[in-house]
Amino acid sequence: MKTLLIFSLLAVSVTSLADSLQPKLENHFDADFTIDALHTTDGKTYQMSASGEAGPYGRVYLSYTFTDKQQLRDRGEFTGFAFTQSGEKIVTGTLQGVYVKQGAIYKMYTHDTASNGKFTYAVGTLDFVNKTLSFKAADLVIE
Repeated sequence: MKTLLIFSLLAVSVTSLADSLQPKLENHFDADFTIDALHTTDGKTYQMSASGEAGPYGRVYLSYTFTDKQQLRDRGEFTGFAFTQSGEKIVTGTLQGVYVKQGAIYKMYTHDTASNGKFTYAVGTLDFVNKTLSFKAADLVIE
């Protein structure tokens, strides 16, 4: 009986821990971009700019720097910057995350901070051949 009680408490503890690790996401939106330019000066670091529509933000302009500091070849990290203007309202954002090459495309996982105080979590698909970048995004709620 004691063993059953211990396993029951352990299961509840693990479930509670797993629930606390799940991010709370609200206000889901799509963000679809066209790659405007891509270049490298050293064959190791790549810079890209893109523009498109991002849900509640409207027209957005992005710039990214992709690196592979751990020399993993098919995956690495990125940083970037976003800018949008709607009338007189301007929102900027810092972008950071990781990418993984999957066949002909790259998956991007990003956690961004906006000047309006919101955090965004997004998963995207980057396709250099078709010059597209598409994200499924949501506000990350920090409690």
